Amino acid sequence: MARLTNDPADYAEEALEGFALANKRYVKPVYGGVVRSTKTEQGKVALIVGGGSGHYPAFAGWVGPGFADGAVAGNIFASPSGAQAYSVCKAADRGAGILIGFGNYAGDVLHFGQAVERLGAEGIDARTLLVTDDIASASPAEHLKRRGIAGDLPTFKVTGAACEAGKSIDEVVAIFDRVNERTRSFGVAFDGCTLPGADDALFHVEPGTMGIGLGIHGEPGIDSRPLGTADEIADLLVDGLLADRPDDSGERVVAIVNGLGSCAYEDLFMVYRRVARRLADAGVEVVEGEVGEFVTSLDMAGLSLTLLWLDDVIEPLWFAACDTPAYRKGSVAEVEADDAELSTERPQIDVGTPGSAESQQVAQKLSALLGDIATMLKENEKKLGDLDAVAGDGDHGSGMVKGSAAAAETAQRLVGEGAGAQTLLVGAGDSWSERAGGTSGALWGAMLTAIGNTLGDADPVDQATQAAALRAALDACVRLGGAHVGDKTLVDALSPMVDTFEGAADGDAGAAWISAAQRAQEGADSTTALVAKLGRARPLGKKSVGTPDPGAVSLAMIAALVAERVSARG
Repeated sequence: MARLTNDPADYAEEALEGFALANKRYVKPVYGGVVRSTKTEQGKVALIVGGGSGHYPAFAGWVGPGFADGAVAGNIFASPSGAQAYSVCKAADRGAGILIGFGNYAGDVLHFGQAVERLGAEGIDARTLLVTDDIASASPAEHLKRRGIAGDLPTFKVTGAACEAGKSIDEVVAIFDRVNERTRSFGVAFDGCTLPGADDALFHVEPGTMGIGLGIHGEPGIDSRPLGTADEIADLLVDGLLADRPDDSGERVVAIVNGLGSCAYEDLFMVYRRVARRLADAGVEVVEGEVGEFVTSLDMAGLSLTLLWLDDVIEPLWFAACDTPAYRKGSVAEVEADDAELSTERPQIDVGTPGSAESQQVAQKLSALLGDIATMLKENEKKLGDLDAVAGDGDHGSGMVKGSAAAAETAQRLVGEGAGAQTLLVGAGDSWSERAGGTSGALWGAMLTAIGNTLGDADPVDQATQAAALRAALDACVRLGGAHVGDKTLVDALSPMVDTFEGAADGDAGAAWISAAQRAQEGADSTTALVAKLGRARPLGKKSVGTPDPGAVSLAMIAALVAERVSARG
């Protein structure tokens, strides 16, 4: 556990600050994370890696020549915001395109997707790379739905080497797809991890048992079995990975035994001893073995085995030289320091041009509404957290409270500066996404931004405009998150709500909102019987049956409040 804390809320930020100070040879801080402190030639594809903090040496420990150009760091186990990712990407951009690599988790998909859209709007070729190596989280037929765990190391190492070799962005993406397809991981947990400032672990494994198929964000295994010996655990992992080997895999591998944070290195070496023997017996040549802590989960007791199946393209890139704070191969030539100063302050959205008088009035009402939403969510924080704890990590309530409070605060400031509806909602959405983190933060940030961009800063807002704004919000959710009705997400509440509002009789927005809110509630209720198909709850989807989706529930709550306020105004 994290025994040394100041304020637990500042833990990730202070740890990153200390890391950057201790590794000036390699990195320098920028808002949202770190980038290389060494000079990089123009015309190189930039590889940015990242995710929540708590996984060191992933991801900041891999920034340096031959590996990553920058790393985005969210709070503990929370995805970074789109603004953070955008900031790091801009600082690392060398004009040949930007790739953002991360494990396949819903919050990361959404937030990094926001950054890619923002970069694309500026004419920058930016793309996301999703690692999907965890065989326990989905079947072979759904390989691309799997989570990313310790496979982050080989996939990003090979991809970073391809970038360093001067390959085009299309060539690098093809190599990433190749190495991701040939990387498989499987892990076990012996006990959970403890968040900074917490009194107990996120979960416990029953004495004498182990969790099979762990996650790296404090998720328990998807199955439980009696605790085996080191050899029996190694056999379990090897058998699972050999049964899931990729097509045309060949017989040469890199074998990586990864500790999750509190396994003794001697334990890891014992497991590797058996792994090497079992692979040799199976006719598989271990070209290189790696044993250590590469992708951790704070102090989680557990380990995983990763097999990277080599081929003529991947092997030379795996062995290419790199030099980073936490991972080195070969010898990298001396690199000149980059003395350019970067800002570590969060960019703030301000009012450039005041909105029209009519739009400013709308903005004032929206600001008051956001304040009411924040108050309501605070009152329901525990309820939403309890719903999320059934098959998630229990942070939906706190995330919604943090995000809505930040949005309300920003909205109040922007109203005072003369903001119109668009500027106010874009600013509020940026703050919601930033402060909340996670899936809900990204979605609500995207929805508020989409609504604001539809309303504008000058035009009046009638019922038709509201309908168009709601449709834009739904489209943003589907585009970024990939969810559809039936996947057990907030889309199950939002989609029927939007359809109902669009179909309402013109001229009575209050009545339209009441009908739409009712349909949102019905949609949220319908998720009770569904199995989660997306997000962090998907690997534990069966546990979610009987409990409504917390994101759909909170959306229905907000819709009901909006309907109440709009109908009260007549």
